[in-house]
Amino acid sequence: MLNSQRSLSELPKMSAASQVERAVLEEEFNWLLKEEVHAVLKQLQDVLKEASRRFSMPTPGLESQLKQENFILGSSTMDQVKGVLTLQGEALTQADINLKVAKNNQALHFQFREDKQWKLQQIQDARNHVTQALQLLSSHDDSYHFKTGAEVNKLMDAVMLQLTRARNRLTTPASMTLPELATSGLMKMFTPPMPGDVMVNFYINLSKLCLTVYQLHVLPPNTTKNFKPAGSSVLHNPGAMFELNNNRFEVSHVHKVECVVPWLNDTLVFFTISLQLCQQLKDKISVFSSFWNYRPF
Repeated sequence: MLNSQRSLSELPKMSAASQVERAVLEEEFNWLLKEEVHAVLKQLQDVLKEASRRFSMPTPGLESQLKQENFILGSSTMDQVKGVLTLQGEALTQADINLKVAKNNQALHFQFREDKQWKLQQIQDARNHVTQALQLLSSHDDSYHFKTGAEVNKLMDAVMLQLTRARNRLTTPASMTLPELATSGLMKMFTPPMPGDVMVNFYINLSKLCLTVYQLHVLPPNTTKNFKPAGSSVLHNPGAMFELNNNRFEVSHVHKVECVVPWLNDTLVFFTISLQLCQQLKDKISVFSSFWNYRPF
């Protein structure tokens, strides 16, 4: 009986202690919503503005002010392919490619036509996603008062979605079938025109600018037994087959050369930092949420 009375007498004290703890947590949570969330949003904006500057875009009428960067692909004397690419923002404005054809060691030389440049859609898309993330962040200025953790999480999820899409555009080049590559506008960019047994592709992979050259040979018209068209891929291997304009082709040689684009590397680092900041804020919110969801008897 005594033990029972003691337990009952301690209940108000426990309840009071719980109320004090709850009051302290509520005060901390309100401070988080009012002050720390905005501090994190400011950090995120600063980091993403730096990323956005890397995706420098020309001002209408001032395109010539956009920095041109030359990248040399292939340096070994044994390379079958060498190239110099000029990147200006999201566009390849010049390309100079030297190719040694395997079958007769013939040297071929191609350049972009003067009236042509090739947009790298991956860079354009990544930049657009960064812009959308910045717009989401700027829609909640310092005067905005977040009322719930769920509201903060919703914003963080939306920002993280844009950042993940931006990163994925740089880390995951588009897959293409060989007929799609053969008929793409890229094949019409060069002077002299690319011969029918050579195809090229440019793409971004992480922080690298990549050039792939495919050498083809025409299969005899009666090749049906072992003919198997290749599917969609970023990089096709020797032996891959396809059909185009009633002709059947097989990839005989594949040459891939690449080089690092330093500012693309910077942007990937900025994406990682930003995603970490978002997740850390969500983790702090979840600590408080777990307390509110806990109801001691």
